[in-house]
Amino acid sequence: MQTPTATLINTGFRTDAQSASGLQGMPGLRTVAETVACECSVLREINDGINQVMNDVVAALTKPLSAREQDTRPPQREAARIVFSGDLSEVNRFFYRRGWSDGLPLVPPTESAVAEMLQGTDLAPEYLVAKLEPRFGHATVEKIAVNAVMAGALPIHLPVIIAIVEGLADKNAGFGTYGCSTGSWAPFTLVNGPIRDAIQLNYGSGALSPGNIANAAIGRAVSLIAKNIAGARKGVEDMGVLGNPAKYSQVLAEDEAGNPWEPEHVTRGYAPGESAITLFFPNSYNQLWPYGTDDQGILSSLVFNMMPARSGALTLFILPPPHAQALARAGWNKDRILAHIAAKAVVPAHKHPSFYGSSLAASNREHALRDPAELVPLMRNPECMRIVVAGGPGSFMGIVTSSGLLGDFVTKPIRLPAEWDNLVKKYKNLTPKYEIFAAN
Repeated sequence: MQTPTATLINTGFRTDAQSASGLQGMPGLRTVAETVACECSVLREINDGINQVMNDVVAALTKPLSAREQDTRPPQREAARIVFSGDLSEVNRFFYRRGWSDGLPLVPPTESAVAEMLQGTDLAPEYLVAKLEPRFGHATVEKIAVNAVMAGALPIHLPVIIAIVEGLADKNAGFGTYGCSTGSWAPFTLVNGPIRDAIQLNYGSGALSPGNIANAAIGRAVSLIAKNIAGARKGVEDMGVLGNPAKYSQVLAEDEAGNPWEPEHVTRGYAPGESAITLFFPNSYNQLWPYGTDDQGILSSLVFNMMPARSGALTLFILPPPHAQALARAGWNKDRILAHIAAKAVVPAHKHPSFYGSSLAASNREHALRDPAELVPLMRNPECMRIVVAGGPGSFMGIVTSSGLLGDFVTKPIRLPAEWDNLVKKYKNLTPKYEIFAAN
């Protein structure tokens, strides 16, 4: 015998609840929508909001189940291989109406375009790379290739994209939570190893700006995969309150030649000649001007520009080569820098959310009753932070931060096809050349 249940949800999450319950074979799951502000910490408002819907909860628990509510069969859909034929404009409008677009024009994933993309791997098209949360979509090589084509990627980008998909599937990355949460987290991918130059990833001036096909298309492909395969759809499963422009593309290569220390993938156990990606989910980016270009000026800038009350979340420091080299000349290595930041990045307890004892700071209750003036560390430990070297000439540095407490930095190897060298040669001349007029 089946027993009625009632799931209490915020009214803004109706569609999210319908998607989740339908996927789990419960399309008729009963929900009761309340209007308490999300993550509310005011007890009176919480009680008032719940009291308003208690009659609805009782009704949902006592009304007999309908035939539809008792039907637990998962939805069955047969997808046609060719879904639409038309010109470029018609294809883009069709894909947009279906919810498969990111709002920008797409490259149609024709049979020939997908076949060309598949030259970037020796894996079979039907090979299952991963099942991706939240809707447990099957990320086969061919489906990954389809989204890569749509994003405007090249076959030489496919090995990187596949490695990122493996990172998304790693539970340590936290994509199952971050891809759907209200915090608007976006995947940030760091690329290390020889593949950086082979596919012309930018790690110099404007490395995080538009303009380089490898950085832009790889990041965009991952964004489309998160939506079209994983099923993290905006306003349905992806409930980001404000959203995040970094979801279009956030891919960076490390300037290993300008790095006075070992590159990130070597720090994480790979050989210098191997290629790898490191993935994590930040939701904030801060660009800062250092107080000075000596070691103390650079370090003080990093410490005092840490976002207050980040609660030990993951943080990536991006140093341009001159600053990294200045620190190295002064005797600083990466471990010493991170230990220094962890020790010095503190705020008075009254500036930390846990001081207020709210539900938002439940994981930091140990600080809740401290003296308001007592100094509270922002970072749990140095392992929450990483340092990479990238950027062009100039003094600005970057701090990329996740405000979440889940997940970790995840590194995956990049596997190349047997004909990799020939494939690279095919696309080596595809590079922007800007016209510059010089005075005689």
